Order: sequence, then C-alpha cells, then structure tokens
Amino acid sequence: MRILISNDDGYLAPGLAALVKACEGLGEIDVIAPEQNASGTSNSLTLNRPLNVYRATNGFRYVSGTPSDGVHLALSGLLGYRPDLVLSGINNGANMGDDTLYSGTVAAATEGYLFGIPSIAFSQAEKGWVELDAAARAARSIVEQVIAGGLGQSFLLNVNIPNRPDADSLPRKITRLGRRHSAEAIIEQVNPRGETIYWIGPAGDAKDAAEGTDFHATANGQVSITPLQVDLTEHASLGAWAQRLGL
Repeated sequence: MRILISNDDGYLAPGLAALVKACEGLGEIDVIAPEQNASGTSNSLTLNRPLNVYRATNGFRYVSGTPSDGVHLALSGLLGYRPDLVLSGINNGANMGDDTLYSGTVAAATEGYLFGIPSIAFSQAEKGWVELDAAARAARSIVEQVIAGGLGQSFLLNVNIPNRPDADSLPRKITRLGRRHSAEAIIEQVNPRGETIYWIGPAGDAKDAAEGTDFHATANGQVSITPLQVDLTEHASLGAWAQRLGL
C-alpha cells in the first residue's frame, strides 16, 4: 500500500502531522504539501512561474505553490510511482456545503481523483485543532474501512469530524452537501500608505442544514462523509436549454 498525503494549511500544520502519524503502519507514506497556508485556493494550478520542491527536516516535501500543484507534481512524475490512495488534511476547520468549491484541502484530494486514484479529504468541524488526536484516530479508522472494502474503483470522499474527544467512536453518516447563505460584506480598510484595501468577508451562515446534510450531521455529533463528483453539468436542464436556444 502506497499513500500520498497532502493538505492546504502548509507542511508545518499540526493537522498534517497528525494525519501522517495516524496512518503509520498502513503502508508506505509520502507527503507533499504547500510551503505556506493555501486555504481557499480551490483547484488552482500555478502556470505562470516555475515551482520549487524542498525536503523538510521531518522528511516531508513541500512545494512553492497550491495543494493542487503539489499533488499534480507528485502524480505526474515527482514520486516515480502511482500511489494507491491520496489523503488530504486534517484541515483546520470545516469544509462543508459551498465551502468545498473553495477548499484547498478538498482540491488536493480532487487532484488525486482526477488522476483516477481513490482520494479522501479530512477536516475538523471547528477551527483551533481542539481534539486533533481524536480526529486523527477517526480518520485512520475510516481509511482502514475504505482499504478493507477495496480500492479498485476511484472515488472522492469529503469527511468532516466534530471536535470532540470521542470523535473516533462517533456514529458516521453518509451525507450530501448543505448550502450557505451568501458571504458577508467585504471589509474595507486603509493601509499605512493611505491605500484602500479589502478583505473577503466571513462565510455566510448555513442556509440548508436539513437532515441528511453535512452541516446537520456534524451539528448532531456525527462524522459526515460526503461522496463527491467532478461533473458540474446540470443534466436535468440539458433538454430545456436546447429548446430555449432552438437547438
């Protein structure tokens, strides 16, 4: 078993170290993660400059780019072999609902999926790394179950784990993505040079947190496991659009 592990919080993030440690003994592990925090970079690839890859003292490799850059480099030549499984995380905070479109954590796993490799993204429901060890135990248990079920077919799972000391024994729920309200207003400031600068506003509150969603599961003490796909086509409206455009 060969496992590639990445994240978006950077190669020094506690969540990455916890996931790597939790997976010890499951197989040969390689790590390649961003040099710096790359939260919110989604599936972006760096195409306008060359990338550097370095080796840290702990053996992890880190890339001067995005999570997708790291996994892409690893799978397209850097590793020299094809891993059996790609893992990403453990993220410092949730990746649920609309957040998954922006998430670098989910993007790292998605890159593995695009290469046809089974991939899983792990996140804690709240920021701060509280009860990280328990989350890591939960992650290992899920990885063990996935491996036991066979890795013959590619899949993409998004896992969100409540920040609880009993996270590894909480019930698990297969969920769908919830939805958020629109983000809050931008934050406008003036820097020391007198220039106006802007910060992206906080994410909106949950809009669809009904039973069956990832929001509902984690709020009710369950580990949320959401199978994802990459096909963004709105299949149900193909015929209506053909008719509307006279095609």
